[in-house]
Formats: sequence, C-alpha cells, structure tokens
Amino acid sequence: MSPLLANVYLHWFDHLFQRGDGPGQWAKAKLVRYADDFVVLARCVSPRLKDWIEEKLEGWLGLEINREKTRVLDLRQAGQSLDFLGYTFRQDRDRYGRGQRYWNLLPSRKAMARERETLRGMINHRQSHTPLPELIGRLNRHLRGWANYFGQGYPRASFRHLNHFVRYRLGKHLQRRSQRGWRARAGVSLYAHLEHLGLVRL
Repeated sequence: MSPLLANVYLHWFDHLFQRGDGPGQWAKAKLVRYADDFVVLARCVSPRLKDWIEEKLEGWLGLEINREKTRVLDLRQAGQSLDFLGYTFRQDRDRYGRGQRYWNLLPSRKAMARERETLRGMINHRQSHTPLPELIGRLNRHLRGWANYFGQGYPRASFRHLNHFVRYRLGKHLQRRSQRGWRARAGVSLYAHLEHLGLVRL
C-alpha cells in the first residue's frame, strides 16, 4: 500500500484512538502522526494498549505494521532516545550537575548526515563558474529554511557544526576556483570574508 493511501486509512485510526472508548481516554495516551508514521505516548504501554493498536491497524484496517521500525521505549531510562521527523528526543542530565534530567530535542544524526550531503551537492566542483554571491544566496535560502524547521529544542551544537562545515566547504571551493590558490587579504579571515559577502550564521 502506498504511503498516501496508508495516510487516508490512518485518518480513521486517529478518530478511533481519540474516541470516548479509545486509548486516548482509558490509557491517557497521545497519538502524534505525520503521514503514515506515528508515535504513541503513554505513561505505561500496557498489553491492552499494544493489543488495541495491533488489532485496529492489522485487523480492522488491514494494514501491516513494520516490525523492524516499531519499538517500545522508556525514555526515562538513561541512553534511550526516539528519532521522529528528523528530531531526536531524549532525557539528558542537568547541565549544572543537579540531580534531575531535562527533555532534550535536537536534530537527529540522520538529519545531520542528510544535511551535510545536501550541502556537498550545493558546494562542489560543478559550481566553479557560479558567481560567489549567487552561490551564497542559494545557501542562505536553504540554511534559513533548515534552521526554521530544526530551531526547536537545543540545536545550538548542531548549528555550530553546520556553520563550520559550510565555511570549510566554501574555503575549499574558493581554492578550487583560483588557479593561483585563493587567499583572503591580509588581516581578514575566511570566516570574516564570507560574513562580509552575506553568508548567514545559524
């Protein structure tokens, strides 16, 4: 079944889940869904809740649950995390050494790997004849869109990593464009030069 058709089917799963006799009431569970991918949040994942989900999806709707991607997690346990819609959700230790944990939300490793691959495609030898202001304009539009989506939670470390990655790639790109080897003028760093050209900093 295509994801589009599965999405239509799961609309009715949403309806049953939130109905008066559904687990949204008796298990106090929450359903978070995007297209055909979803997460069920509950304080306790009881056998009754698991059986209800499986019966409605596979029995009533005739869908097939991807067992390889389906997991039951206790995010209160150390080391447990959930990847969903490009984000990683987990509980981390308090940064100030206090005996408590806080919910951390940041771009997942897969999302970061995909973004680096996208940036490699935007900054490569095939762009050698593209004027640098035009190339930086394209990068800025892309980076702003990416940062708008991944701006929730605590993305600062991920943003710093991508800032360094983009500037490193642009430095190599400038050297590749110049037959004599590009160098910024005396007293100006590569970062300052790119900032002068308008490159955004996440």
